[in-house]
Amino acid sequence: MGGRLGKTIEEKLKNIRMLILDVDGVMTDGRIIMDSEGREMKNFDVRDGHGLVMIQRHGIQVAILTGRTSSVVDHRARDLKIMEVYQGALNKKEVFERILKKNGLTADQTAFMGDDIVDIPVLKRVGFSVAVANALDVVKKSADYVTNHSGGYGAVREICDLLLKAQGFWPEVEGRYDFSE
Repeated sequence: MGGRLGKTIEEKLKNIRMLILDVDGVMTDGRIIMDSEGREMKNFDVRDGHGLVMIQRHGIQVAILTGRTSSVVDHRARDLKIMEVYQGALNKKEVFERILKKNGLTADQTAFMGDDIVDIPVLKRVGFSVAVANALDVVKKSADYVTNHSGGYGAVREICDLLLKAQGFWPEVEGRYDFSE
């Protein structure tokens, strides 16, 4: 997919300093499991988590921006050392603007991954917008890139790997884990 601004995907990825993620349907498969006590559980992909650790190791910040509020998200964020977690964001675009200001970033230096219509205002504002494979069609039309993987099944890792490759960190990743493509 081409970009809205006529830049190539690689050009946009080179400029990214922060990846911002929705949770339900992006970091998870979108299902919410509740037990008889009302405790919530979510399924996260471990490879997505490792991708987030790798990009943070290479200086790309990660933030979570979600409309729901869940202690599960706080636990996952702590596990991945994600310090910026914005839950209960009813107006994601407004919170996104606060994230930019707090971190001294421009919109072009951020990427956002979403799956539902509430994500469209942020997708239209960031430097690199991503819809997961199982996102609503209207969301996919608002994105620079649609992942091959569905939310909760490697979509986040796919973007992490693209970021690492576009910013020239992939050879270091190969060396660290002793593999080559």
